Amino acid sequence: MCLMSRYLFYVIVLGSFVFSMCKVKMSLSGASIPPEAKTVSVEYFGNQSSIAGPHVPQKFTEKLRDVLQSQTNLSLVPKNGDLQFSGYIADYVISPVAIQSTDKAAQNRLTITVFVKYVNPYDPLKSFEQNFTRFMDYDGSKNISEVESVLLNEIFRQLTEDIFNRAFNNW
Repeated sequence: MCLMSRYLFYVIVLGSFVFSMCKVKMSLSGASIPPEAKTVSVEYFGNQSSIAGPHVPQKFTEKLRDVLQSQTNLSLVPKNGDLQFSGYIADYVISPVAIQSTDKAAQNRLTITVFVKYVNPYDPLKSFEQNFTRFMDYDGSKNISEVESVLLNEIFRQLTEDIFNRAFNNW
C-alpha cells in the first residue's frame, strides 16, 4: 500500500509540473488565448456594402466586442490591443428564396458578409484575413424593416461565433 501511495504521489507531482509548463491560457469559454495577451481591440467595422443601413456596422461592432468581453478574460481597449480585430461589412443582400407567384417571393433571404482581419503577434500563424457569411430567411410578405432587427441579432450571433472560433478555437 505504501508503494502505491508513493507512486501516486510521484505521478501527481510530475503531472503538475508538466501542466505548469504549458503556455496556453484558457478563457471562460475554453478558448486558447496566448498567455501574454492581456488586451483585445475591435476597431469600428465600416460599411462597404451598397444597401446596409448605417446602424448595421455599429450593431455588428458592438456584438463582436460583447462576445470578446463575455467569453474571454481579455480587457477591451479602443486601439492597439495585444490581439486586434478590424474589418468591414462587405455585403448585405436581400434575395428571393422561394417564389410564390410571378411578382412575389414566398420567402426572402438576408445574407451578410463580414470581412475580418485578426492580428495575433504572439502566434502569427493564427492571424487571418477572411470573409464570414451567414444568412436568415424570412416571410416574403414582410418588409425587411419589420424583421431586420431580429434577423441581424441572429446573423450577428452566428457571425461572431464563427469569428471567435476561428480566432481562438482553430476552427
